Amino acid sequence: MTAARMRTGLRPGRILLVAFLALAAGYFLLPVYWLTVAATKSNESLYGSFGLWFDNPRLWHNLSQVFTYNDHIYPRWALNSLLYAGAGAVLATLLSAAAGFALAKYRFRGREAVFKCVLAGVLLPSTALALPLYLMFNKIGLTNTYWGVLIPSMVSPFGVYLCRIYAEAAVPDNLLEAARVDGASEERIFGTVVLRLMTPALVTVFLFQFVHIWNNYFLPLVMLSDDRKYPITLGLVTWERAADRTAELTQYTVGGAFVSVIPLAVAMLVLQRYWRTGLTEGSVKE
Repeated sequence: MTAARMRTGLRPGRILLVAFLALAAGYFLLPVYWLTVAATKSNESLYGSFGLWFDNPRLWHNLSQVFTYNDHIYPRWALNSLLYAGAGAVLATLLSAAAGFALAKYRFRGREAVFKCVLAGVLLPSTALALPLYLMFNKIGLTNTYWGVLIPSMVSPFGVYLCRIYAEAAVPDNLLEAARVDGASEERIFGTVVLRLMTPALVTVFLFQFVHIWNNYFLPLVMLSDDRKYPITLGLVTWERAADRTAELTQYTVGGAFVSVIPLAVAMLVLQRYWRTGLTEGSVKE
């Protein structure tokens, strides 16, 4: 029996699949590995040594220089990015859940027209909306403020679309009717029943929106003029552009990019268990 299982597990197709997945993983992880190695090097060895191997590693020294340069400006950028991405992703997820659930389970005039407008918003690139947003926010005095970046980040047309599709499949109508018969209000049903059932979709929306806001560059570039309000993405670009005049900024940019990857990796590792939970829930038969 054991030998038969071993022969079954070593089929050529399985070996090719594992090899392909290993190559794909190496392809995607190679830039992260290079960034990790480069963050440990001095500014001279960054160009004077082999790029994929260490040369007199000094990671903690480099990171201390990154965090203390220019009156500790990098920690300020990191806090700004956490504010924009964290608060924006949470609010966008809640708004998407409410809108998607309403479009899925409530019948009202113009529902499909609203949903088509949401789909149109999915197709519009965010860069095309940056200039109109700037002109509108400039008239109400919100440019060069945290709200100028945070408010647009709270809107996620893709999140609304995903939540509607998921709510139609995962939230049964009879469960909602039973909750209404028991006297639960619509707000309580949404907060205690719907959000629990939609957890996998909400985690997906949160993670997508968090990564999108964290990596967003063009909107802060248009909205902000005070470098103390910059997110990490915009701040690192300013360092890179100034590296011609201050050579050490090249290494600081690499070290700052290395630190900026860590929150994204942590969020992915922490939240992936909710995806597994959502996938296994549907496989259990009553």
